[in-house]
Amino acid sequence: MIEIYLFVNPIGKKCLSIERRIIDLIKTYDMKIQLRLIPIMNLQTISEFMTRLGASEKDIHLRTALSQEIHSAALDVKAAHLQGKKRGRDFLIELQKAVGEQKQPYSKKLAIQLFTKVGGDLEMFLEDRHSDFVQEAFLTDQQIAHEMKITSHPSTVIYNYSEGCHSGILIEGCDTIHHILDIYNTKEALIAFLESQTQNVAICHSEFDHPLSLI
Repeated sequence: MIEIYLFVNPIGKKCLSIERRIIDLIKTYDMKIQLRLIPIMNLQTISEFMTRLGASEKDIHLRTALSQEIHSAALDVKAAHLQGKKRGRDFLIELQKAVGEQKQPYSKKLAIQLFTKVGGDLEMFLEDRHSDFVQEAFLTDQQIAHEMKITSHPSTVIYNYSEGCHSGILIEGCDTIHHILDIYNTKEALIAFLESQTQNVAICHSEFDHPLSLI
């Protein structure tokens, strides 16, 4: 079994493109792949997001606003996830489409509209959204990201348990992830890649935008 941890910005357009590709991969390949979508937020990811938006990192007001939006959106995603992995994933994708692609401003009203669109118990969603449990779940995600040395999004950590592997392969950066999915675009090629990286993680840095590493 392959387990994929994908660390994302819950309102990010680039993260959405990676999610779509990995979800399509899971549907296409005849193999057991478990995907865990984890919204994260830290000082570096906020700075990186501001750069992508063409904003100055010194814009304190924008930094504060983005931090609040990403944190709130992450809690929305965790609350939706409590009503099933698929519903949580569908809600995350709709949120990223609305804010990241369509440039709709994030708001609690928008979150409610999108959750209603994907279906589920709205009353339960609103109750969970403001619960201590969801806040603790968010903090647990940030701890997982810290332990896996995640500093940017999107980043992915892949475990290939079929080979008895206890180390995860960390792949950082949108372009790098897309590049790897382009090259290793069959089930056999992907498995061979994971096996080779588990055995020898040394990769020429000129081939990828970011290095790969074992964690």
